[in-house]
Amino acid sequence: MLTVFDDEEKIFKSILAGATGYLLKDETPEKIHEGILTVFNGGASMSPSIAMKTLKILKQPSTASQNESVNDMKLSVREIQVLEQLSQGLDYQKIADNLFIAPATVRKHIENIYEKLNVHNKMQAVQIALKHHII
Repeated sequence: MLTVFDDEEKIFKSILAGATGYLLKDETPEKIHEGILTVFNGGASMSPSIAMKTLKILKQPSTASQNESVNDMKLSVREIQVLEQLSQGLDYQKIADNLFIAPATVRKHIENIYEKLNVHNKMQAVQIALKHHII
């Protein structure tokens, strides 16, 4: 992935989507070339700032998931379906189209998911769902 975006959510979505590298466009042409060769040869290449953010993502303690069982989360079947689609990086409109519901309904399901999982963003919700094999 060669991009200008360095926020954690985009990094996480890219990794979930199968990215094996994540370089920022402000890298030197030599670093970008080196990164492409690294990925081509089976490695993973990341800008240093992205590597730090990735480590931060992996180190974040998910307090809700540490003390609650999956059954305690009480996610509905529809909320799980929405989470599955979120994990694929789909936007609200695409999720709504796929599930034959309104985008406002998707938004409400996501609000409920955040509350039940005690998280504040999509990335954390997907992390907990993956960790507990909900999706």
